[in-house]
Amino acid sequence: MASLFSAAPPAGGPGYSFRQTPMTAAEASGIRQHAFNPYTDNGGSTLGISGADFTILAGDTRSTSGYNINTRYAPKLFKIGGEGPNNEGATIVLSVVGFSADGAALKERLDTIVKMYKYQHGKPMSVAACAQRLSHILYNKRFFPYYVHAILGGLDEHGHGALYSYDPVGSYEREQCRAAGAASSLIMPFLDNQVNFKNQYVPGSGVGHALEERPREPLPRKDVEELVQDAFTSAVERHIEVGDGLQMLIITKDGIQETFRELKKD
Repeated sequence: MASLFSAAPPAGGPGYSFRQTPMTAAEASGIRQHAFNPYTDNGGSTLGISGADFTILAGDTRSTSGYNINTRYAPKLFKIGGEGPNNEGATIVLSVVGFSADGAALKERLDTIVKMYKYQHGKPMSVAACAQRLSHILYNKRFFPYYVHAILGGLDEHGHGALYSYDPVGSYEREQCRAAGAASSLIMPFLDNQVNFKNQYVPGSGVGHALEERPREPLPRKDVEELVQDAFTSAVERHIEVGDGLQMLIITKDGIQETFRELKKD
């Protein structure tokens, strides 16, 4: 019996043994394809909302690979600038979601540039200048981009909340609110309605097309904090890549305040 399986394949039979996989037509013709994909998506979501005199950025702390949870505490929000390794006195916050390694590399690069600016010019970089510099960093890597969705927040020269959102190759715009990451499609419609007042009208202003849209006004800080909590509480119910903890950084003229709340862990 052993000799039956160790013998050479019969003439006219398949040209491979059980230790070899059959060749495809492309391989048999000599065509070879090589691929290198260094990217992965580590899940999670972030959001930002700007107010009259504050900006809030928030993100969950779950890191995933497919259906696996790598860690339940992987922050996606980082202080930029300031002094020392703990960024004391920083006034700008960067959130990154997507490929966590690229997010960490982008954060380190921007943080170094902002700190060097302060040492060279004797004053901190403004959030508008930092937003443009981040755009240049991303655009310079456009042929091998950072696989992240970045949101930058701070206070502008008038003390108003400033929020900038980016695509992976540096295109950016200033917005009142923006969600990014795995659950962005769940969170952004909620923010459009509650922050941008989409599909909200003044009661009694008319019928049909005569309805007057509710004027867009900055929300109070307490209301925004509750909206952030509600957005992530609902997102974790519907998305497996979001959960564990909610990190929130609140930027005001007095500095940056950090809060942490528990989210569902299942």
